[in-house]
Amino acid sequence: MPELTENIIDAERAVLVSVDTGAFDAETSLAELSELADAAGIETVAEIIQKRPDVDKATCVGSGKLEELSGYVKSLDASMILFDCELSATQLRNIEKACDTAVIDRTMLILEIFARRAQSREGKVQVELARNRYMLPRLSGLGKSLSRLGGGGGAAGAGARRGKGETMLELDRRHLRRRIQLLESQLEGLEKRRGEMRRRRRKDDVVTAAIVGYTNVGKSTLLNALTDAGVLAEDKLFATLDPTARALSLPMGRSVMLIDTVGLIRRLPHHLVEAFKSTLEEAVHADLLLNVCDASSNDAELQIKVTNDVLKSLGVMDTPVLTVLNKCDLIKEIAPVSGMNTVAVSAKTHFGFENLLHKIEELLPPAQRRMRLLIPYEQSGFIAEIRKSGKIFEEKYVENGTEIDALIDKKLVGKASAFTRPLA
Repeated sequence: MPELTENIIDAERAVLVSVDTGAFDAETSLAELSELADAAGIETVAEIIQKRPDVDKATCVGSGKLEELSGYVKSLDASMILFDCELSATQLRNIEKACDTAVIDRTMLILEIFARRAQSREGKVQVELARNRYMLPRLSGLGKSLSRLGGGGGAAGAGARRGKGETMLELDRRHLRRRIQLLESQLEGLEKRRGEMRRRRRKDDVVTAAIVGYTNVGKSTLLNALTDAGVLAEDKLFATLDPTARALSLPMGRSVMLIDTVGLIRRLPHHLVEAFKSTLEEAVHADLLLNVCDASSNDAELQIKVTNDVLKSLGVMDTPVLTVLNKCDLIKEIAPVSGMNTVAVSAKTHFGFENLLHKIEELLPPAQRRMRLLIPYEQSGFIAEIRKSGKIFEEKYVENGTEIDALIDKKLVGKASAFTRPLA
């Protein structure tokens, strides 16, 4: 099984299929699947929605609709079928056999886009690991689809030897399991390094704000506009996958590390959230979250909810959140913003940036702490350090040293703790 390659799906024509069981808005989800297809360079030639009480276990859509689907594929010269759900190995095999064309589900498509967008070593490892884990139980059903998903070579292409009585499917599974173990080991090392970077930032008292939100709402454009980061910003789903960090200066002179994160999407499978947990952990450990949504979209509220649900699943509960209504330049009339922790902006025109920066500054944890200290005379030089970066309200000379009531810079709080006295 070869490693991931770029441009795996190329110049494809696809029929999109959704089974509407009432569990979600099928039309909206199918429209999003069409956007995902476009992001992967796939042309949508037809969209089919079938209402059913339940998904058919053998073919997803049932035998009658499957026959109809086969006719669509032939008449429209389609080269693949995209299903707006996850398919089992049995369903993949049966649909492909009936329609004689490649069959790819929603998760496979998202993983394909992730594979193209990943630039960092960690991002590439995460994508390959997630894809291999997803493919392992579906190998028996992946026929024509495998060549479009970086497979087809099998373990033989990797130099493995087949044991006595071992089938090619068993060989592929064995190789895939070994590959997964290797990738898990590599990712563990990369996650440790990322953790060390976070600890170093904490030690240096670097305050962080993570930009989170739905994919394609302008998070990277916002980062670029605020910091001149130069991050790729395209009008496509998942244009940015790897996190980018840039320093941002705030009006009162304080600095914050702004971190762009991978975009989210409705019905993002839980195992994909788990796969990118190390990247999303930038949000988990941030001091402030900027939840960005597209104010010009009818789904703005849903975008905010999707992000909040994913953050909650990651254990983010008490971190302050600033909701950022972006793309206000696309709205004819901007309604008054409700909610104390909400701002309206346009990353394109810089509208609302002054208010945004003040809100960020307001919601960040305090940079200074008020403390009463008794500093021995032999360490009076520390008072000069405090005065330089903070403020002294009261200074009194007593028998054992200098007693001060001061606003201490966060960087000096650790050292100052050795001299603490109760505040009067």
